[in-house]
Amino acid sequence: MKPRPWHDRRGLTDISTQTLSHVYPIGSRVDDRGHLLIGGCDAVELAAQFGTPAYIVAEDDLRARARAYVGGFSALYGDCDVLFASKAFPCTAVYRVLAEEGLSCDVASGGELALALRGGFDPARVYLHGNAKSLDEMRFALESGVGHIVLDSLHDAERLERVAAELGVTQEVLIRVTPDVSGETHAAISTGQANSKFGFGLADAPAAIERIADSPHLRLVGLHCHIGSQLLALEPFTRAVAALAALGDFDVYNFGGGLGVAYQQSQEPPSIADYVATLVGAAKAAVGPGKRLLIEPGRSLVANSTVTLYTVETVKRNVSTWVAVDGGMSDNLRPMLYGSKYEVAIASRMPGFGPARQPNYELCQLAGKHCESGDVIARDVLLDDPQPGEIVVTPATGAYGYAMSNNYNGVPRAPVVFCKDGNARVVVRRETYDDLSRRDVE
Repeated sequence: MKPRPWHDRRGLTDISTQTLSHVYPIGSRVDDRGHLLIGGCDAVELAAQFGTPAYIVAEDDLRARARAYVGGFSALYGDCDVLFASKAFPCTAVYRVLAEEGLSCDVASGGELALALRGGFDPARVYLHGNAKSLDEMRFALESGVGHIVLDSLHDAERLERVAAELGVTQEVLIRVTPDVSGETHAAISTGQANSKFGFGLADAPAAIERIADSPHLRLVGLHCHIGSQLLALEPFTRAVAALAALGDFDVYNFGGGLGVAYQQSQEPPSIADYVATLVGAAKAAVGPGKRLLIEPGRSLVANSTVTLYTVETVKRNVSTWVAVDGGMSDNLRPMLYGSKYEVAIASRMPGFGPARQPNYELCQLAGKHCESGDVIARDVLLDDPQPGEIVVTPATGAYGYAMSNNYNGVPRAPVVFCKDGNARVVVRRETYDDLSRRDVE
């Protein structure tokens, strides 16, 4: 059976993208002039008002995907929870939206914990992860009343015991297990294989379970696994569930995240509905009834909610045509780290839309402004006669764009702009040159 198009997803409604690539946010469209609209806002006008580069977020897309996860999971299994894997987009306004939608939260550092609390998450619904948690982070978590901490090693457990004893509390914990299951993804974001920096291997997990179960200050409630990110097949998740089930009977099973997304029109990931159904079916078969099931989507919640806008600064033709923009590896490291591929379009002349004209496409390299030859956002993309001053858009930048943004070459970090019903608001302002030295003490 042919997979359903990504934009035809059970549980995701109000989709009016027509023939626009499904990598754009839900509700995106193109007007009669050929201008891209995100959340009802003209992308060219957004660039003029807020400057570029800028992360443009369709708020309704965030909410629709959150509801698809919560509704889809709860419809199939009663005692369950959806945790936002917030490392994907650790922005206070994003935390706030997903807290409002009823999600819990997974944080991987003290900083993410602080942002989650600021964004309105109940600390009792926060899960602290990390393979190298500091004592200060553990203390902050316990003092904040974090509901669960996921233990990654025996040293992790010993340090948490010490902090819990000092504070006179008993902390509920899960053990992260590396199930020796890996899906097809980039090596840098594959985490379920036996040779991983994360979690206890299958051979070591039984002793860790026994050791932590005997702790007077830790209460072991369940197991956790996360086999990797940007996975486009469901079968590895089934194997991971079976591997956890073989380790014993627990109240809680956290199956992590990892569902992939479409970065290009040719990609058709599994739907949220199919992903959740696969996990629930595997859990019912392997761990039995009466368990609490958790999942931790990150990328699949936020990636396609966002586009990045750039201004073309120069066009240079030598062996290739180099279209250089005012951002790059300071706002999107993924192409440089993982060879990630993106679609690119001129936001005022979206391909196939607008007034009839004869396009003049050429193969281009979308280059960043940074002092690295590797600072190329997208290679070998077709653009219609790109000119300096035009606005280009790269969709599907909501996951790990803002999260990994940086100040390389002293470039101030880009703003985050939320769009909804034709209205736009800045939720994270653009950095200034003064911000670059604000932490200096001399």
